[in-house]
Amino acid sequence: MLTKTKIYLSSPHMGGSEQKFVDEAFSTNWIAPLGPNVNGFEDDIKNYLGGEKQIAALSSGTAAIHLALQLLNVSKGDEVLCQSFTFSASANPIIYQGATPIFIDSETDTWNMSPELLEIAIKDRIEKYQKPKAIIAVHLYGMPYKAKEINEIAQKYDIPVVEDSAEALGSTYFNKKCGALSDFGILSFNGNKIITTSGGGALIVDSEKLKEKAVFLSTQARDNAPHYEHSSIGFNYRLSNVLAGIGRGQMEVIDDRVEARRQNFNFYKKHLSQYKQITFLEEPENFFSNRWITCIETESYELREKIRLELLKDDIESRPLWKPMHMQPIFKDYLHFTNGTSERLFDRGLCLPSGSNLTQDDLSRILNNITNTLNYDK
Repeated sequence: MLTKTKIYLSSPHMGGSEQKFVDEAFSTNWIAPLGPNVNGFEDDIKNYLGGEKQIAALSSGTAAIHLALQLLNVSKGDEVLCQSFTFSASANPIIYQGATPIFIDSETDTWNMSPELLEIAIKDRIEKYQKPKAIIAVHLYGMPYKAKEINEIAQKYDIPVVEDSAEALGSTYFNKKCGALSDFGILSFNGNKIITTSGGGALIVDSEKLKEKAVFLSTQARDNAPHYEHSSIGFNYRLSNVLAGIGRGQMEVIDDRVEARRQNFNFYKKHLSQYKQITFLEEPENFFSNRWITCIETESYELREKIRLELLKDDIESRPLWKPMHMQPIFKDYLHFTNGTSERLFDRGLCLPSGSNLTQDDLSRILNNITNTLNYDK
C-alpha cells in the first residue's frame, strides 16, 4: 500500500550549488561568523536590491528589526507604531527595547498597514503623549505595502520607517525591490522563506557607517582594543560563514523561486476562482508580489475550518492567516487603531501550500481536496 507523503506549507528548496560554498567554508576553515561567504552573500543581496543599499547579514530577521530599533535609539518611554496584521517577530523587538508598541490595522487593497489609520495614530500620539519613535510596516505574504503613502506620512512627521520585508524578497513596488524602499529594511532567511540559510536574516541600511555600527552591535560590541573591551551592550547576531554559503547558493536561483511561487498562485486562482465562496488578493497596479504564500479568503470561519481540517486529514499543511497582534494575549492591552480588516481576515483567511518545490501531483492533490470540500458545501 502506497503511503501519501506530507505536503508542507512552505518547505526549504535547495538549488544544488549551496554545497559548493559550504564545502569551501569547511576546506578553508572559515566556520566563524565572518569570512568570504558572509561578504559575498552581502554583496549578492546588495546587487539584487539595486546596489544602492548596504547589507549586514545576521542570524535572523528578528535580530535585524532589533538592531534597526537600536540604531534608531528606541528605548524605554518611546512608542513604536507597528502593523497589527503580522507575525509576532515584527513586534517583539519593540518590547526588547523597553518601548511600547502601538498597533495599526490594515487596508483591504494589500492587507497591509492602513495609511489612513497610521496618520490618525500619529496625530493621536502627538496630541496625547509624544511623537512615535519609529514605524514598522510589513509586506505581508510577499504583497508590498503602500510604500509611497506610508513614506509620505512618515516624512511629514519626521518618523523613520523600518520596512519588514521578511516575506517579500523578490517582490517589487513600482519596479523597485522591496527591502530598499524605506529608511531601514529587513529580510529573513528562515527555513520557510523564499530562499533560506536555515536560520538567518539581513539588515538593509543607507550607509556604510550604519552598516559598520550594525556589525559592531551584532558582534557583542567589542571595542577596538587588544583585550575584550566593551563600552556598549552588544548582541550575538552575526550570520556564520557556513550559513552564508547556503545563502550564496540560494541567491543563484531566487528568480526561479519567485516564478515557481507565482505559478502556484496562478494555479490556485485558475481553478478556484469559479467558487463564489473563495476570493484572492490581487496585485494593485505597479505592485509585484513574490506570492511567498498563496492566501485565500473564504466566506466564513466555518468554511475556512472545513477546508483546513479536510486538508489536514490528507496530511496537507495549511494555516489560518496571522492572528493580529492586538488580539494576541501578550499584546491585547496595548493601544491599537483598528477597522476590523485584520480580524476579518484572521477569521476567514487560509494559507495554502506554496513551496517552490511542489509538484504538479501535489498541486492536484491539494486542489481536489479543496474542490471536494467546496462542492460538498454547496
